[in-house]
Parts: sequence; structure tokens; C-alpha cells
Amino acid sequence: MIEIRLHGRGGQGTVVAAKILADAVSREGKFVQAFPEYGVERRGAPVKAFLRIADEIIYIKSEIYEPDHLVILEPSLIGAIDLIYGLKEGGWIIINTNKDPEEMEFAGNYRIATVPATKIARKFHLGSEAAPIVNTAILGGVVKVLDLCDLETLKEAVKEGVPLKEEANLKASEEAFNETKGGNNA
Repeated sequence: MIEIRLHGRGGQGTVVAAKILADAVSREGKFVQAFPEYGVERRGAPVKAFLRIADEIIYIKSEIYEPDHLVILEPSLIGAIDLIYGLKEGGWIIINTNKDPEEMEFAGNYRIATVPATKIARKFHLGSEAAPIVNTAILGGVVKVLDLCDLETLKEAVKEGVPLKEEANLKASEEAFNETKGGNNA
């Protein structure tokens, strides 16, 4: 089983990102579970979402305390809250940033990949300039790094999961896939 925890802020599409990725992976024959942790539920507040992927039915119904990988949609959360708690040694940290992976520092033995999701979301006018919606862009990077599904399968799930601005969201996913730094396939 692969367990992924996503961190973002309300309004960035963190929960939708987990659902879209779950849909994409399930289209390729895996069992999935995606769910959020609801808290203050307001725009800008820290948000967590969880994703489990397995070859068989998933019976666990709890928060993911020891994820295999992390996806950080909002880099301002780094240092503000403990994001890497429980992350397994050697796990991937996929971060929305324009920086190179070598510029990112985390205590522990982790692999780092970076995705310029905010830049891409702004380019394709996803959300506003002040509050870009980065979910479809970050997913392009996640798929590239973790090789969870084919990019075309992700794009099918994006079409269904985000019906507004379909073409812009598809282009954002693809551009992020191509611009991701670090990772097995990068």
C-alpha cells in the first residue's frame, strides 16, 4: 500500500487534488481511498488530505500518520507547521516551488522534487493572481515523480474532476509534468 499526505491551504484545491489523483489511479485498476481532514474550513487555513493506493481492498479508515510520501501545495507552510511528521525514511517530498530540489532542506533522509505549480496556475489563470488554484498543476508533478499512473489517465480524471476551465487545467497538469525537477522520471 502507498500512503500519501497532502498539505495546502483552503482554496488551493488540496482536497480536490487527492480526489482527482484517486480517480486517475483507480482508472488503472488500483484500489484507492481519498479523504480530507476538516478543521477550521476557511480559505487560507491549513488543510490536509490523504490518499491510499493498494492492489486490494483498503479496510483502514484512519488518518495517515506515517505516509510514504508528502505533497506540499503551499510552501509557506514549511516551517510554520510540522509537515514531515511520520514521513517514512526515503519518502518523497513533492513541493510547489520554483526552487531546485537541492535548495530545499528537511531534517531526515528524504527525496525531494519541486514543481512550479503556482507559476503554472497563474500562467493558465487558474484561480486569481493573489490566490492561484494549484491542484491540477501539482498533480502533473506528483504523477511524474511517483509514477502512479499515466499522464493521459491523469488528464482524463482532471477533465471529470474539474469541469471548469478544462483546457487550462489540462495544460497546467501537462506543463507541470514537464517542468518538475527531481524524481525518478524527472
